[in-house]
Amino acid sequence: MSPRAAAGTLVVASHNPGKVREIADLLAPHGLRAVSAASLELPEPEETGASFAENAALKAIAAATASGRPALADDSGLAVTALGGRPGIHSARWAGPGKDFAIAMQRVEAELAGQTDRSAAFICALCLAWPDGRNETFEGRIEGALAWPPRGGRGFGYDPMFVPDGGTLTFGEMDPAAKHAVSHRARAFAKLLARGVADLR
Repeated sequence: MSPRAAAGTLVVASHNPGKVREIADLLAPHGLRAVSAASLELPEPEETGASFAENAALKAIAAATASGRPALADDSGLAVTALGGRPGIHSARWAGPGKDFAIAMQRVEAELAGQTDRSAAFICALCLAWPDGRNETFEGRIEGALAWPPRGGRGFGYDPMFVPDGGTLTFGEMDPAAKHAVSHRARAFAKLLARGVADLR
């Protein structure tokens, strides 16, 4: 049996260290401690949903049920306008089994060959679930443009090739606090906080 999360923690239903770190940073100022699904030895459910919201719900409900604690799952990705919204919910899959996002970014750039429209958006769905099956989903989005070659070693995923509208730095170049202030994940998280966090402790 997997170890249970202690009271006062929120299980982050992810095995992605970068994503867990960002969510932990967002939770910390509100007196909530994040513990990853990986550290609790929880399995990763198959992401069979047709949207970010559906996949986030699948992961959050599975983690809450297995841990006996409230769980928060993020499903997010890059939607490129000229590619009809791809890679979208398949953003992680474009990185291959080794989750090599250098490969994923190269694929995006290759598929944009000949395109002048470099606009894109990062989209995030956060699902908060409880062990009794209740769940709520909150969505955030930030528009931007794609840079090439990738710049910066901060962040994770497609961050080094995404420049948010109104900015000059990629997410990969930005200080984490600056990214947290504007990111798609932060915008979804703000909606979650608006509902209150008292019942998460």
